[in-house]
Amino acid sequence: MTARFERFVEVFSNWLAWIGLASLVIMMAITCIDVIGAKLFLRPVFGAIDIVMLAQLVAIAFGGSATLILGRHVQVEIFMFLVPERVRAVVDIFVYLLCFALFALIVWRLIIYGHIMQSGGETSSTARIPLYPLAYSISFACIPISLKLFLEIINSILKVAKK
Repeated sequence: MTARFERFVEVFSNWLAWIGLASLVIMMAITCIDVIGAKLFLRPVFGAIDIVMLAQLVAIAFGGSATLILGRHVQVEIFMFLVPERVRAVVDIFVYLLCFALFALIVWRLIIYGHIMQSGGETSSTARIPLYPLAYSISFACIPISLKLFLEIINSILKVAKK
């Protein structure tokens, strides 16, 4: 059962990573077009800074779950190799529970923040792009991270139960 759930999280994460990659391409294209337009034609792209700023946020948020699944996040494991595997699994449960709680809190607060920005009519400074969809989409991008952390909690519990 956990294998199917893990596969679902990987596929979900890969789709979000493609959105993050598209955001990187948009950042690069807007920057190039803006520099060429400003230097050669004296016509910069209107709102280029806003677009690049928002695309950067999307790229980071939507690439986070793929980074977690690939194991590319920074981890400190100085003493963990010295302790028995069961103790390591118990520590992993505690750490993954804290991380899961953090990301659940992030998702919840971003949804509230998006609602506040939506009702307040918050927009970017020059292009007047509405900001609330960004908060909602970043909270959505944190869901596969939460699911992966939940899966790691289950796997750690199974390791403790096996020993």
